[in-house]
Amino acid sequence: MFGGGGMNPQKMQQMMKQMGIDVDEIDATEVVIKQADGDQLVFDDPDVTKMDARGQETYQIIGEPETVESAGEIEAEAESAESTESDEAGIPQDDVELVVQRTGATEADARAALEATDGDLAAAISRLE
Repeated sequence: MFGGGGMNPQKMQQMMKQMGIDVDEIDATEVVIKQADGDQLVFDDPDVTKMDARGQETYQIIGEPETVESAGEIEAEAESAESTESDEAGIPQDDVELVVQRTGATEADARAALEATDGDLAAAISRLE
């Protein structure tokens, strides 16, 4: 801050005190910064320093953050994955594959049978056997 590269730390503290700047170490175990996009930066076991310069508090965090995605983004990714696994009629790809495996039918026939039976696996299999 002051460019006191080789200055005695006690001398530095004395100068800061004369200027009305108090510096305190904070014993923090975790610091979380919530970003505007909903993501969070999580600092585990950081070094935190609070500097009070004539009523203006400044915090310094030293540590390696981990980025945590927002719950909304995680849900959107899950919904996206589900939508790629199902067709427009809501038939899950896993169900189509199970009918194909059980009956030996093509994927198109298995999907058609599932659509005709409103997704009922047993009815679709029995329809194709």
